Amino acid sequence: MEHTPVLVEQVLSYLPERTDLLIDATLGLGGHARAFLESTQGGRVYGIDRDSEVLAVARERLSEFGDRVQTCHAPFSRVAEVAAEAQLPPADAVLFDFGVSSVQLDEGERGFSFRHDAPLDMRMDRSDGETAADLVKRLPEKELANLIFELGDERASRRIAKSIVVARRRNPIETTAQLASIVRDAVGGRGKIDSATRTFQALRMAVNDELGEIRKAIAAAIDVLRPGGRLLTISFHSGEGRTVKAAFRSDARLQIVNKKAVPADAAEKRANPRSRSAYLRVAERRANDA
Repeated sequence: MEHTPVLVEQVLSYLPERTDLLIDATLGLGGHARAFLESTQGGRVYGIDRDSEVLAVARERLSEFGDRVQTCHAPFSRVAEVAAEAQLPPADAVLFDFGVSSVQLDEGERGFSFRHDAPLDMRMDRSDGETAADLVKRLPEKELANLIFELGDERASRRIAKSIVVARRRNPIETTAQLASIVRDAVGGRGKIDSATRTFQALRMAVNDELGEIRKAIAAAIDVLRPGGRLLTISFHSGEGRTVKAAFRSDARLQIVNKKAVPADAAEKRANPRSRSAYLRVAERRANDA
């Protein structure tokens, strides 16, 4: 498994000057955690991830840091419960790297990408919940169209939903190749991105309740921060960004640190295409919010 984390230098620069405990609530393969551990003498990381397969790899990769690293299999929205169960002290920083990882996209059998013909799954935690195939099978046409429009920013959502409903009457839609073909036929033509991209994004976000998880996670993360501790989020598309901004603004315990989201620099964008849509937003827990 290979993965290049985004905005690493920017994340390190926005951490509090004293960061003894970083909760990396989307540990992934541990790229951000490793960078932090290498930058400090005694700092510790508590890593959380809902993908047990990825988490097992991260544990192995970070094993050289010994007891400076602890991990837990859980969705990031449970950060407060996890911290309480582990009896962690108030954290100096909590980091969220939202969206799907390149590892999940590259593993064809996970069903996240139409680059591989695979079961239409898309669950970040394959032990729990409905698959994308389940959603495509049961949702009424109108709900399907709304989902694709709202989560995928797809203007042709009604056409796509109608095509899906017509197709599923003939045969169950069970693979990524089936769905991608239906969407492409409905939209027609090819632009800069594959015409199936936005529909796949929308279904993935729905399957994993990604925006709902973000809202719950930010509220929970504030509870585990010390006064003056910082909450850092990396988002990749407009829906995530809007959700983060609304959550930051709606909680009086937070003070926004960077008024404008921080993008990757030109060199990183050239080296890592995934970073082109990445934006870092940072907020700080007010010292007098108790």
